[in-house]
Amino acid sequence: MARQTMSVSLPVEMVHQVDKARKKEHRTRSELIREALRVYLGTTRALRTYLPTAAELRSIDEGRAEIRRGEYFTLDEIRPAVASHRRPASRKKPRLRSRS
Repeated sequence: MARQTMSVSLPVEMVHQVDKARKKEHRTRSELIREALRVYLGTTRALRTYLPTAAELRSIDEGRAEIRRGEYFTLDEIRPAVASHRRPASRKKPRLRSRS
């Protein structure tokens, strides 16, 4: 199989992660990156892209306009309301064992 050299820039921390993984697996950087790309390319082909409907796109646009106008709640504002509506955890009743 013919090969072509390609340069890729990575953040220093990612290079450290690559080197740690390649040492653990006794591979070269190239082998590790090739395998990662095979997995990535195989996975992305299997994933289907979802295209939103016209109604969904309108809803998204409306939501973004509300956010620009400041009409939204933060997670910190929502959490207490959600927590107050949670059902308390029920305790499991002991199971009766039949004597055989």
